[in-house]
Amino acid sequence: MRIHIENLTKRYQDADRELTVINNLTFEFPERGSVAIIGRSGTGKSTLMHLLGGLDAPSSGTVKYGDVVVSALSSDARAAFRGQNVGFIFQFHHLLPEFSARENVALPLIMHGASESEAASRAEELLTKVGLSHRMSHLPSQLSGGEQQRVAIARALVARPKVILADEPTGNLDIVTASEVQQLLLDINREYQSTLIIVTHNHELARSMDVVVEMLPGGALMSRQNGQATVG
Repeated sequence: MRIHIENLTKRYQDADRELTVINNLTFEFPERGSVAIIGRSGTGKSTLMHLLGGLDAPSSGTVKYGDVVVSALSSDARAAFRGQNVGFIFQFHHLLPEFSARENVALPLIMHGASESEAASRAEELLTKVGLSHRMSHLPSQLSGGEQQRVAIARALVARPKVILADEPTGNLDIVTASEVQQLLLDINREYQSTLIIVTHNHELARSMDVVVEMLPGGALMSRQNGQATVG
């Protein structure tokens, strides 16, 4: 699904002053493939991800998925759109500690009306795909950091989203586990023919993506692909 942002601006009120995090940003992301968003701390990378995913609304400007202006939807409508079209993966897994791996993955489907048996079956399919067929009944506290992140990936994919947004998905992992999770994300992205957008400080991960987009101070994005660079 093609994502287009136009004149996107996000401001926050900080005590008695207004802070502009993203200023008048226009860019079009590719319809399929993988995109890494890099840049210095404080340039608004995570804020951009929240706006892209409809977790937050812009101060002005638009976020469009195809012909749908997501930024113009009500908070409830944005939540419904996210549930059907967007999967999120974060640096910290946000797994529910009292639920098993299977239950954590199944929960988004149940919340959107699927039966428990249907959701459990889909959860087992995804957990097998990410290499956790033998850990489905384990609680998060019984899983390693890498295993927890694999559960989070399965949860993000359970509704078959067209877009996967990942904010520092390997930032809390050791080098070997980070490399394994990186390869898993890329393999699944190719298999599902989805759009994968990752915020990362991991240069190896960024180099493995189809497109690298750098957030620059002042609200521009520089896109690099095959040695070419364009600024939007």
